[in-house]
Amino acid sequence: MNLVSFSLIIAGVMLNAAAQLLIKAGTNSIGYFEFSRDNILPIGWKLATEWHIISAMACYGLSVVIWILALSRVQVSIAYPLLSLGYVVNAVAAWWLFNEAFNPAKVIGIGVIILGVAIISRA
Repeated sequence: MNLVSFSLIIAGVMLNAAAQLLIKAGTNSIGYFEFSRDNILPIGWKLATEWHIISAMACYGLSVVIWILALSRVQVSIAYPLLSLGYVVNAVAAWWLFNEAFNPAKVIGIGVIILGVAIISRA
């Protein structure tokens, strides 16, 4: 895999991770809610107009375009497993941005993911 292909994959992963983090930030700003017949429109409108959520959708859209470019250059059996790097990015960012728990099990899991990505990216 060359640098351009790897860069496209990483850009797609980072945009996807950013989208997840923006969705979390958006739901944090709205607060806890439940969908019911009475509030589906008000909550739906809040979600549809929350700038974090809108930004997340833009990140998803751009990540699809980048992913299409990446898959035109790399075998899907190599590219797709690299998406697991998104978990690593999200786990660290969620710990840093949202004070989410970071425990030994996550550290071990992240290590396994990184090892797997290193092995697959050399295939």
